[in-house]
Amino acid sequence: MDKRKTYDSDFCGSVPLNQINVIQSYGYILVLDKQDLTIVQASENVAQLLGQPVNKVVNQPLSRYVSDEDVEKLVNRFEVRHASKLPQKLTIGGYSMRAITHLKSAYYLLELEQLHGNGERSFSDVFEEIKYIIASVESAKTLEEVAQLTVEEIKKVSGFDGVMMYQFDADWNGTVIAEEKAAGMDSYLGHKFPASDIPKQARNLYLNNPYRLIPDRDYKPVRLYPIINPVTKAFIDLSDCNLRGVAAVHLEYLKNMNVQASMSIRILREHQLWGLIACHHRSPHYVSFELCSVLELLSSVISNKIAAVLHQNTYELKAALHLKFTTLTERLYRQGNLASILLDQENTHVLDLFGAQGAAVVLNGQQRTLGQVPAHHFIEDLTLWLQNRVSNQVYHTNNLAGEFDEADAYAETASGILAIPINSENGEFLICFRPERIETVKWVGNPNEAIQFEADGKTYHPRHSFGLWLQTVRQTAIPWQEEQLELAANLRNLINEFRVKNSPHSLS
Repeated sequence: MDKRKTYDSDFCGSVPLNQINVIQSYGYILVLDKQDLTIVQASENVAQLLGQPVNKVVNQPLSRYVSDEDVEKLVNRFEVRHASKLPQKLTIGGYSMRAITHLKSAYYLLELEQLHGNGERSFSDVFEEIKYIIASVESAKTLEEVAQLTVEEIKKVSGFDGVMMYQFDADWNGTVIAEEKAAGMDSYLGHKFPASDIPKQARNLYLNNPYRLIPDRDYKPVRLYPIINPVTKAFIDLSDCNLRGVAAVHLEYLKNMNVQASMSIRILREHQLWGLIACHHRSPHYVSFELCSVLELLSSVISNKIAAVLHQNTYELKAALHLKFTTLTERLYRQGNLASILLDQENTHVLDLFGAQGAAVVLNGQQRTLGQVPAHHFIEDLTLWLQNRVSNQVYHTNNLAGEFDEADAYAETASGILAIPINSENGEFLICFRPERIETVKWVGNPNEAIQFEADGKTYHPRHSFGLWLQTVRQTAIPWQEEQLELAANLRNLINEFRVKNSPHSLS
């Protein structure tokens, strides 16, 4: 298997999920003209709500079905011009409803969910619950603690059978870093879901939607009437609608996973999707808007906490690296010999700075090395390759064999390199080496079989198996951290400055 292969799905990523034009059956949609609040489009199930066929409801004023007082409240919400979803209680067709208003450029959209007879809890009860969960999460000191406390608390408050948190990697595969599940459910802790399970199109929707709820995978899709929105002359955009219908391939995916109901809650870092909290239930499981709102708030709290923990880790690493870099800089200007300072075994050297197992300084036609390095002739060939590949920028890779064929034979010492140009035109570099880290990846099913096409080349299905599938990855090293790459750029600048102030011969 190609160790560099990615498992994102270009095909699934091109499916227009926001224009699916059907909704889930646990709620209703009304689309209103912005001028006179006439109903211009509606979900077909409003016939049950209003006691009239949907074709009779369309083109009627909203005020025919909603009290003047509720209409006035809605209008006031519309005038806020707020980008977020705005909730409001109202009575329609004799039913007490929760309305979520969406302010679009060409129309207003109302998502309606019925408030059930058992009533809603008091604000103080909900507030106490939220405060307890927040206090629990805030007490965590490490990413592992945050993740585990999160899944435990969300399982308690949501009632789902199983909750897991997974973190996306650079290729959008998701590794499960914490889980809390009822007896009898499969464990995926430490396993990796391929990126094709949540393709780009679906991931992008989480930037506008804090959560995605599917109370029953066997719901009967509800169409919109008319099919084409009369205002935009196109399918309506349901991107940020909670009720948005579910693609058939995802419903089949849930069935293959033995999941009847699901909810996904986003985790953001620096306005980008960092991970998801996936909630699963083995039977239909409806989550009230009130509880969804609690989970939406917790999404922000958890995102901020994870960002804070990662920021602290970054700060501590940068502080440690800065201290070592300052020490090296002082010694360089005091002693004036670059190669000796960088490879000094008695004091701070490049292996300390970059977490490398070996390093070579190629300068004035000579090689000087420290630690575990590949053969002399390989370093010569590598230097020539770098000379033709890089200009004055730092070069790094954790899979050298994937880019430089000769590296195949030197995986034990040179699976990863970090090359800092001293004078790239003359083939002079500082090169740090990392050895091969043989890794066994625990995939949830074979990632090569995530999408299965039928003979017609058009009909497709998700994979059937979610069993453990092992992949051995070779010729890769531990990736270079961003902080180390920043330090490498600083060291390059220091070397350039030192070269300008000193004779090139003093560098060696």
